[in-house]
Amino acid sequence: MSIITISRELAALGDETARELAKLLQYRFIDKGTLEGRIKSYGVTGAQIDKYDERKPGVFAALSQDRDMYLHFLKSAMLAEAGEGNCIFIGRGANAIFRGLAGLVSVFLTAPAEVRQERIKSYFHCDDKKARHIINQSDRDRQGFHSNLFELDWRSPANYHLTLNTGYYSPAVSAEIVRDLLEKTVTADAGGEQKKSLAELTLGHNIVTHIFYGKNINIHFLEAQVSETKIELFGVANSSALVEAAVAAAKEAAGSLRVVSEIQVVQEYNILS
Repeated sequence: MSIITISRELAALGDETARELAKLLQYRFIDKGTLEGRIKSYGVTGAQIDKYDERKPGVFAALSQDRDMYLHFLKSAMLAEAGEGNCIFIGRGANAIFRGLAGLVSVFLTAPAEVRQERIKSYFHCDDKKARHIINQSDRDRQGFHSNLFELDWRSPANYHLTLNTGYYSPAVSAEIVRDLLEKTVTADAGGEQKKSLAELTLGHNIVTHIFYGKNINIHFLEAQVSETKIELFGVANSSALVEAAVAAAKEAAGSLRVVSEIQVVQEYNILS
């Protein structure tokens, strides 16, 4: 099992490359529409999605509950899609969400400014000035999106396994390069390890969903880490009663695994938050 994430600048042929790669590998291509459908199925509205989807949020939007809800259910959607098998994600912080997972290949697509500008002029039938404005706005939004939601430098090569310049490589050639990297670096053992790790990540995420959104138990910074024998809960609560409620809710979804609480009780936290 493998997951490929493609991050891209506007007009760097991201969708075109992802589609070529999906055909080459016979992987599912998880595009914007697929993810939005998943996210909406969890109760997130189209307006909430549009406010954050690869956009730099404003000051108030960056601190709102809508932002946390969008990020949580974006992860829910990606984990659910990945659980169905080999797939390719494009944009939306997928490389950050799956970072560190065995069997992952993260790719960044770029192109020279003049190439991007000519492509935008062709796409939107606009002049040089308008094309530059569109590119600059997109770059600011994508950098702001990654910085605010993932604390990630979107363009840094250190955050990817491979960076490709689509000013020189066609989507078909880029897809072949990614395929070759996948075949040379992702072993059968890595695929099996990814499946196990993904199941643990998904269970932990689902437990957080159950506690916070299902039971409305307000644990700040709630996380659930899953291992072979136990589930550990981390976060900050205002009272011991909330911790007990969170543990009880986690047990409902934990199956045979033991639930251990590492949640800190800070009674003054509601004043500070």
